Amino acid sequence: MIPTSTRAAVLTGHGKPLELTTLPLPEKLDPGAALVRIVCATLCGTDIEIWEGKMSFPGMLPMVLGHEMVGEIIALGEHTHDALGTELKLGDRIGWSESTCGECYGCVILREPVACEKRGYGFLQRSDNFPFSTAGLAEYSYVAPGSAKLRIPDNVKDTWASMAGCAAKTVLRAVDRAGGIKVGSKVVIQGSGALGIFATAAAKLSGAAEVITVGSPAPRLDMAKRFGADHVVDIAMGSEAVVAKVLELTGGRGADYVFDFAGAKSVGKEAVGMAAQRGKVVVVGSTARDDYPLPLGMLMGKELTVLGSLNGDIADYARAINFFRAFASAMPWDELFAAPVGLSEASACVDAMCKHHMIKAVIDPRIA
Repeated sequence: MIPTSTRAAVLTGHGKPLELTTLPLPEKLDPGAALVRIVCATLCGTDIEIWEGKMSFPGMLPMVLGHEMVGEIIALGEHTHDALGTELKLGDRIGWSESTCGECYGCVILREPVACEKRGYGFLQRSDNFPFSTAGLAEYSYVAPGSAKLRIPDNVKDTWASMAGCAAKTVLRAVDRAGGIKVGSKVVIQGSGALGIFATAAAKLSGAAEVITVGSPAPRLDMAKRFGADHVVDIAMGSEAVVAKVLELTGGRGADYVFDFAGAKSVGKEAVGMAAQRGKVVVVGSTARDDYPLPLGMLMGKELTVLGSLNGDIADYARAINFFRAFASAMPWDELFAAPVGLSEASACVDAMCKHHMIKAVIDPRIA
């Protein structure tokens, strides 16, 4: 029997504890839609920024947090297929992307799902409007017809597949935007959170000769070393000292690639300072609308390429799943994830991530 309601952890006010409440579920599934039982959700830095109010939009609350998740299909609308056109079945374990319209300038002319003018992200849909539950911090969620759906291979763990849904695909898209990482190159990763540590591993596995991770606190930098960092630099030493240290580590030339996964106000200036002549700077973590200083004279003098990279689409998602399959034993991936807890502990997990006590919180709504 299809459930008619679901427990969910709902954000009703920025900075306030999540409210464990019951939401209705759609009585009928539209063609192309699915209803899933969430088996794993991993919290992302964006969830934390939304909770804090750093990322906020008028009328967005109340909402269910969580956009990295995996679910088992318990009900299907007619003609529901995966992203490659294969019919889905009850019991399939899937991940899914945000919904896209397929009709706007972004979809049709740019052919970029991330540029869809009507892009519907599960965690940006109000929980008091249809279809109510579309995100990860819920027992059951509605997967919209316009969402591209991926079957998860048996040899990819729930946590890995959840992380692939945002953090991992975001990193791989950024690498792709940079044209890939040349074998033997020098790479700086700004940020030692989940994206930064995953990016450290991705850079090393791509054949970078030297990977330098810049961030804090010390335990995260220690973890970055376990994920392939040849050197780590603590931002506590100050902006100018950080740049000087990176230049020292790179023989005075700087890095061929600098990836911003940190988003602090100083990262742009630091990135340009750390980049080598004709290097590439890829901005991924600077989501705020604030004005950040950028030394244009140095950017011009070094003939740098500066790129922005936003999230990721279904192709990036699929590549992230394949990445975990290919490199399952290459890095200690499980160290990124905290022990799974139930929905009642979701607020505590948000608090722990805010305080840098966790890298990736894991919520399993099946846990009482």
